[in-house]
Amino acid sequence: MVRSVEITMEVLLGKTLQELQDVALAVGLKRFAGKQLAEWIYVRRATSFDEMTNISLAGRKALSEQYTIGRHKPVAQAESQDGTKKYLFVAETPKGKQFVECVYIPADDDRATLCVSTQAGCRMGCKFCMTGAQGFHGHLSAADILNQIFSVPESALLTNLVYMGEGEPMDNIGPVLRSLEVMTADYGCGWSPHRITVSTVGAGEGLDRFLKESECNLAISLHNAFPEERATIMPAERLRSIRQVLNWVGQQDFRHQRRLSFEYIVWHGKNDTMRHAQELRRLVAPFSPQCRVNLIRFHAAPEGQRPYGQTSPETLRFPATDERQMQWLCDYLNDNGVTTTIRRSRGEDILAACGMLAGNPALAQSLQE
Repeated sequence: MVRSVEITMEVLLGKTLQELQDVALAVGLKRFAGKQLAEWIYVRRATSFDEMTNISLAGRKALSEQYTIGRHKPVAQAESQDGTKKYLFVAETPKGKQFVECVYIPADDDRATLCVSTQAGCRMGCKFCMTGAQGFHGHLSAADILNQIFSVPESALLTNLVYMGEGEPMDNIGPVLRSLEVMTADYGCGWSPHRITVSTVGAGEGLDRFLKESECNLAISLHNAFPEERATIMPAERLRSIRQVLNWVGQQDFRHQRRLSFEYIVWHGKNDTMRHAQELRRLVAPFSPQCRVNLIRFHAAPEGQRPYGQTSPETLRFPATDERQMQWLCDYLNDNGVTTTIRRSRGEDILAACGMLAGNPALAQSLQE
């Protein structure tokens, strides 16, 4: 019996200019062809070597025999009644093929934001998050992160990126930084880093590297200003206290560079009281007026639509606060010098709102069979 051998092609998407120059030399081209590759892949968004008409036919043939660009379309999509769209991608991880989601969010002011994933699942284990409930299934490569950005149908319309989809970006910092370099470098997409925001619960050395190696905006998932209470819903607090995180962040200069924001999901009686409001104000006051607090409505997964068949009983203990209390908290913080907004909820009907991304297990199973 003859067994077929699957040949794995090296992916070019996500490579730096230096690496693309090395690729050019490896297939017998001149070093300057590396710059041509970068332009075709990152600027012109080529999906095949045949499009690269200023590279010799022999060079294109050599490239196609050893490399692949790494672009692939989403395998499914869903559209919300508010215009938000969710896309499902297949990603190759060290744990095999996984299914990850990203969300396209159009706005009335001509902004168009893409919320991208950096991992399949997440190992931070936040008790209120559908992504955390599915567990961790693998890191995404820089190619798989960038492919979400390049391959959604609205790619050319994008004005902003938020790394707030599945996963903890700082837990996969190498590929995340590589993708940010491609998006902001002159040889890549040339975006201003101020158009990109990366979210974190405050995870370890990854945050240190991000602050040193990138100028993109930072969003800290806070959700409770009391460390002991935060630890009950966000296990990462036990590894690195929010006070330690903010002490380190406070040593960085945010005045003329990146923007700092705090994400705060609001639950009735759990973090929306006067006691919580006062501690939140005290905690973020050293960063005012440059920082912003974003208040977020809690989105519970509807019965029968929880990830991978789980009942997610933890989420049932988190009742969302009402609109009146949400507005009170917003007004209190603004009146006390902390710029605060209530984030508009988008895509909840297609499980695309904050904390709801968890892949599509039914579709994933059908595609694997």
